[in-house]
Amino acid sequence: IDIRLRILYYVGFATLPNQVHRKSVKKGFDFTLMVAGESGMGKSTLVNSLFLTDLYKDRKLLNAEERINQTVEIIKHTVDIEEKGVKLKLTIVDTPGFGDAVNNNECWKPITDYIDQQFEQYFRDESGLNRKNIQDNRVHCCLYFIPPFGHGLRPVDVEFMKALHEKVNVVPLIAKADCLTPNEIKKLKDRVREEIERFGIKVYQFPECDSDEDEEFKQLDKELKECCPLAVIGSNTVVEARGQRVRGRLYPWGIVEVENQSHCDFVKLRNMLIRSHMHDLKDVTCDVHYENYRAQCIQDMTRYVRLCVYCRAGFPKLGPWVHILFFALALHSSFK
Repeated sequence: IDIRLRILYYVGFATLPNQVHRKSVKKGFDFTLMVAGESGMGKSTLVNSLFLTDLYKDRKLLNAEERINQTVEIIKHTVDIEEKGVKLKLTIVDTPGFGDAVNNNECWKPITDYIDQQFEQYFRDESGLNRKNIQDNRVHCCLYFIPPFGHGLRPVDVEFMKALHEKVNVVPLIAKADCLTPNEIKKLKDRVREEIERFGIKVYQFPECDSDEDEEFKQLDKELKECCPLAVIGSNTVVEARGQRVRGRLYPWGIVEVENQSHCDFVKLRNMLIRSHMHDLKDVTCDVHYENYRAQCIQDMTRYVRLCVYCRAGFPKLGPWVHILFFALALHSSFK
């Protein structure tokens, strides 16, 4: 009887996904991407190639002497992109000056401080009275560009990724892959994978496919995992190849096509970053990295509050202003 009633009378809760979809599209989405690596690795070109926009049109190029004396900066570029009615607020966090100095000791400190500041701001907004319109400026992904020359990771690469892997989703990339032959790319990928495992670096792990996914998606996911770290090329120049106009780089010996998967992993990176794993990157940021930060803050606050209570019980003759001072110091220390 229940089955017949369900067939005859349509309740309507099956439309809930449509309601969520409409509400999400109306609200729009936001995504914060950080790019890090030495100057000249093609970071700006790759970002422009990924999102088909020009985020660096007002950028001033520094000469060699200025880059040597430059400290690590944090520069934000925000652009609103719309595609088929879906709005995306994209924030690119650039880190000019990273790795350019002679002494790069702790050059990643401004970057880790910036990530912590965004966590702190979100925690303050979330703990405040008005939580209706909280802006999410947390960094959801960090693309780290590894130079194509050399024989694997340098000490600064290892230290940078180890400093950030507990705070943000780190995705290592081999930059300027057109400088290497296919055999050299394969050897460098194997070496980087081996060193990432040996040094205990926790890079972003792609989630396992659900059992109900189609075979084509499972195959693409398998290929993506096997290709990491991705070897990428960026270009905003349109050239003619085989009678077609494509984005690529023109050399005396031929043309390198950015979107040709036999030339580089640009398409795999774009699919991963935008089409298949953007939501998972945000989920991992919220459920893992931010939750770890939030739990540590609450633990520190609890410890300092207990200390204040203990001081009040142990020294009852102290004035109330001393206890207020203790509590203020506790709050201040917990947000550091």
